[in-house]
Parts: sequence; C-alpha cells; structure tokens
Amino acid sequence: MKPLNYNEKLDVRLVLNNLAAYRPRRKGWTWRKIVPNQVINGLTYKQTSEGLKQSIALPAAKHFGGIDPQPDCVITTEIASGRFEDDLRRMRMAAWHGADHIMVIRTAGQSHYDGLIEGTPEGIGGVPITRKQIRASRKALDLIEDEVGRPINLHSYVSGVAGPEIAVLFAEEGVNGAHQDPQYNVLYRNVNMHRSFVDAAVAKQLMSSAGMAQIDGAHNANATAREGWKVMPELMVQHALNCAYSRQVGMPPENICLSTVPPSASPVPALSFDLPYAVALRELFKEYKMRAQMNTKYIESDAREATVSHTLNLLISRLTSVDIQSTITPDEGRNVPWHYNNIGAVNTAQQALLALDGIKEMVEIKRDGILGERVRELKERAVLFMEEMLAVGGYFSAVEAGFFVDSGHYPERNGDGIARKSNGGVAANSITRRDTDYFAPVCVHFGENNVPQELSQPCDAVCGCTLCKPEKIVYIDELDEWDNVNRRMSENSEWQEQGLIKPEVEWAGDGIVNVQMFLPTDQRTAHFAAIELASKMNLSDSQVIHKQVMQAAEGTFLEVKGKLNTAIDPKYLRMPQEEVVLSGDEVREAVAQQPLRIVAATVGSDEHSVGLREIIDIKHGGLEGYGVRCEYLGTSVPIEKVVDAAIELDATAILISTIITHADIHRINMRKLHDLCLEKGVRQKLILIGGGTQVTHEVAVECGLDAGFGRGTKGIHVASFMVKNRRERGRK
Repeated sequence: MKPLNYNEKLDVRLVLNNLAAYRPRRKGWTWRKIVPNQVINGLTYKQTSEGLKQSIALPAAKHFGGIDPQPDCVITTEIASGRFEDDLRRMRMAAWHGADHIMVIRTAGQSHYDGLIEGTPEGIGGVPITRKQIRASRKALDLIEDEVGRPINLHSYVSGVAGPEIAVLFAEEGVNGAHQDPQYNVLYRNVNMHRSFVDAAVAKQLMSSAGMAQIDGAHNANATAREGWKVMPELMVQHALNCAYSRQVGMPPENICLSTVPPSASPVPALSFDLPYAVALRELFKEYKMRAQMNTKYIESDAREATVSHTLNLLISRLTSVDIQSTITPDEGRNVPWHYNNIGAVNTAQQALLALDGIKEMVEIKRDGILGERVRELKERAVLFMEEMLAVGGYFSAVEAGFFVDSGHYPERNGDGIARKSNGGVAANSITRRDTDYFAPVCVHFGENNVPQELSQPCDAVCGCTLCKPEKIVYIDELDEWDNVNRRMSENSEWQEQGLIKPEVEWAGDGIVNVQMFLPTDQRTAHFAAIELASKMNLSDSQVIHKQVMQAAEGTFLEVKGKLNTAIDPKYLRMPQEEVVLSGDEVREAVAQQPLRIVAATVGSDEHSVGLREIIDIKHGGLEGYGVRCEYLGTSVPIEKVVDAAIELDATAILISTIITHADIHRINMRKLHDLCLEKGVRQKLILIGGGTQVTHEVAVECGLDAGFGRGTKGIHVASFMVKNRRERGRK
C-alpha cells in the first residue's frame, strides 16, 4: 500500500485488499526511545522520549511555538466500537495524539469463548480475536506508525478456555502485547483452576517466544470487591503469583507488566490510600514494568469527574513510576464508546504527564512519616496473606476457602470472597497426561517433548510449523453472508461516494450527536422532558446518558444522545474565503519594522466595552501584545470624534465596536465611518475595521470598511489583517 496522506482518509478497503497475503513486519513489544534532558524550543524536559514525525499537539501548544513533546512512557488508548473497520480509523486519530499502545477491548466477553471464532461475524465483541480482525489492525497500524514516525503496539487478551489457541494466533499475527493471568479465568470466569494454569503455561511460553509484553489482571479484584480499597494486600499477592508463574514458564522479567490501579477515588482522601499502595507495589516489584490504569469501578456518567480522577491518578504515576500509562474514558460509565473520548483521554494523559515532568527532582516522597508507615503495613499484610495461603495448602485451597476478592481488610475477612472448587468450573477434568513418548512437531512448546535426535528443531518433522513458515497459515475470511465488514461498509457507501457529511461518534455514518441541556425541574421530570425535547429536535433513538442534579428544586443538567438522520452536501455550503492568519512572531516583526497605531472606540449609544478591550488589551492576547500602539476612546463615542482622533494621532487604523439592533444601527455606524473618512480625505490612508457579536466581514465590506470581525475574534486575527492589508496597500 502507498503511504498515508495526512489530509486523506484511511481507505479501509485498501487495508482489506489482499489481506490473506499480509505478514506482520515486526513482532514483540517496543518501548519508547527515552531522551534524557531533551531541549525543545528552549525548554528542558526530564521525562520525555523521541518526538513524532506528524502529530496534533495539545491545544495550549500554540502559545509555545506549537511544540508537541512526548512523555517517556507508552500511552494506551482502549477502543471498543465493536466494528473493526471503525477501530482502524480510531487508531489513526489516537496515534496522531500520541498513543502508541492500542488495546481493542471486549464489549462481549472474549474469555467466555471455548474456541477460536475465525470466520464468524466481525460485529461480535469489539475484540480483534479473529485472524482477519488482527491482520487488518496490524496492517493499518503499519501504515499509521510510518505516518506518525513511531512504532505502535497492538494488544488484546489471552484468556478463556481457548487461551493457548489465541496465543498461537497472536504470535503468528504480530500482536505485540496481551493480558494473560490464569487467576482472571479462575476467579471471574469460573474456568477450572488446573485447566487455567496449564493453559497459562502454554500461552505464556508462546507469548514469550514472540517477545510480547504481558499485562496481568490483578486489578480486577479492586474493581470487583464490594469495598475495593480494602483489597490492596490481596492485589499484591495476585501480582506476585502471576509474576512468579510467568518466570517459572520462562518469560523474561522485562516483558512482565503489573496492571496497577489506584484503589480509591475522591471524595475519600484518595492519595492517602493510593500513594502508599503505589509506593509499596513498586518497591516489592521493582524488577517488573508498571502499567498504570484508572480504576473503572468509580467511573460514573460524569465526564468531568472521570477526567479529574484520571488526572489525580496521573499524579501518582509521576510521583512514583510508570512504563505504560493506560487511559480510561468516561465511556466506561456510559456504555457509549465514542472516538473523541479516546482522544480526550490520551490528551489528558499527555497534558498531565508533561506538566508534571521532573516533579521528583522538586518533590520528595516523605518516607519517615505516615506514608512510610502505611507502605510498611501494606507489605506486612501482603506477606501475611501469602503465608496464610501457603499454610492452607496453596492457591487452589485458598480460592476454595474464598480468600480472594473478599472486601475485608486483611487479616479481617468479610465472607464475600469468590469461592471456586478446584475440581469444578468450566473445562473441569479436561487435562490429559501425556504419554512418555509424546512428541509435538512445533518449535514453541511447553513441557516435555520427545524430539527425535535427527531433527534440528521439532517442526522439521512437518517441514516447518506456522511460527516458522507463516505461508502455512490457513486464512479464513468471514463466512457470514449478512454480518460482515463488506456489507456493513456498503451500507454507508452511497453517501460516502457522494462526499456527504454525517455526524458520527461510534461507527461511520451512525448519525449520533450529543446534546447538553439544563432543565429547570426535578431529575425524573427532566429525564423524560429531555427525551421529548430531543424528539422535537428531530433526533431519533434518543437516550439520556448523563444527568446531574444542580439543586433539587432549581434544575437538572443532562446529556442526551440521539440520531440525526440527515446529511450535508459540502458542495452547497456557503463558506467565506478562509483568512490566512500570520503567526504572532511574524506580526511582531512587521510591527517592529513599521509601527502600527490604532484608534478604537465603541460607537453610537453603545456602552459595551468588554469585546473591544479583549481585542486591544495585552492581558487577553490583544493588539498591545504585538507592539501595536492603541488609543482607546471609550464607549458611546461619536463617529466624528473617532475620525478626528485618528487624524490627530496619525493613526494607521480605526477599530469600532458597534451594537446590533433592529434599526440596523451597526450598518449605519459603519457606513458613517467610511463616508466621514472619505469626506475628510483620509479614507485611503486608514484601515477601517468594524466589530460586534454579529458583524461579519461581508457586511462590513458592504458598508465600505476593509474588514469586519464577529464572535470568536482574537487580537491576532485583527493584527494579522492589518499587517497584510498594509502590505497590499504598499504594493498598489
């Protein structure tokens, strides 16, 4: 495929073309390249990595030369649209904002599957578990990482009874990282304990052979327990069990990542719980990588609350350490996986991590006070938990006794833990002991394998296994005639080919929009009133996805999603010619070489001054900040006085702000300014500019002025226009 062009959409059909012949160009996990003491635009960073070739910087970057530093840690985005063709577009957007770890998470339980699901409908789940989904994702990511200039890791889940088969699939197809933790299967999916650990050994060795990063699942106890902040000792025990088991299988420690989650959230004094836990975890497991994730247990439908919790969690990442920073969106509490929330979460991580860059050189964690005591106490409780687990006969016996996911603060027990029988669960009694002469003709194998001496490697017996000879992989396309990617894409092909524009947040052309409203009534009435109002806006399938009482009697804030069943043809849009705005430095240089002086006033009977002052004052990024000399005459100033002042001060330009009325006073004032300058013989000398909340450039020019500016205007827009206008006058 040809390289991506930044101003052209990702063509999913080209990604799908000849997918059977695609092979991953690299395998294994890739970490960012750290650049110590990196200097970017005169700023020194302590915790950053190599920059991107193409990216979209944080909004505030425009004030700092457009810089886009990249933090030192890998940044995750989690995608769950349920349609992999839409996931590919999300991946590209996320990568442009700095994500280099793409997790396509389940919206249906992958770990419930008892086998591979190749050839089944792609609309299932949202998990890239079929070979086609994985290949399409990895192929698209090859293009995307070339576009942004950084390797991007693809991630999924190795779980369920089909775990070893999934691990083979991932190793073959270049998946770079995966969740794998046999305890997840046991506790949350009731997979038989013996089967889960046997499968895990096979899966972990396959993952290790492909250089994949492994993330464990201990954090699920925190998210599941009734009082999650009390299970911190157990979390450390679960981490220890998976790390030890992975090492026994042969996985290198640098590929083992702990999924660490802050155990609490505000309004509790969260740092008093979360920081000691983070410190204890990193001290006990210092040879392993840390993947920090926000705790989804505490996410409600309020996007602001989720973002604040996310930011506080990022503070802990910087005060301690983080190798992979996961980003969780408010979608977790709304069940609305929208692409702009993915981007918002990535930007939250980038913004917080960069703001806190080098904080440990300025702030020291106080270990001789309450924090040190809590760290020591957590370690002691974890060790005691482990000792008791061994005393009762080991992990299996402890699970049978309900030790795990109990919301008591160990050594207390609340009796609400998850108990499983070691001889029960899914796939019980499915393990068969190998014969003494067992031989498997594959090159990655766990356990005893009686390889004949004449073979240099086991798979020579079959002329190579699929890990050695990928051309032997059998590619199965989708078999469902109804639910398949080509049919889904054809549903939108007509409007896409016509270049029509439709709203979307989850799938291409889904038509979904989000409407915010405040209704001055109680919560229940507001809910149903919002649905009715959405209907009157011609929205269908409307749902209230967030509601928050402002005050019981005064009203409720709501967010409503619905479908807008219409499309716009851009050919018929009336758009004014886009004004090219000079940079601040260009404007300052031009003004320094040839000074600009303006006279400004709110004219007529208008007492409004705020808008004009924001255009002028240096505090608001106004003209003064670019070296323009400003003479402000005040409000309700006669047009005659403005023109006389401009003549007296030998000004370059006149700026008037004028009110909008039914009597067209704004047009009258602007025409009067033009006519009076013409009468006094200074029209060709002066740049005349009008402004107001509803003034447009077209109206101002129609009235004889050089330009008009309305809502959203900043000082740079006016300054840029004056500099360019003066240049044009000089050329004439």
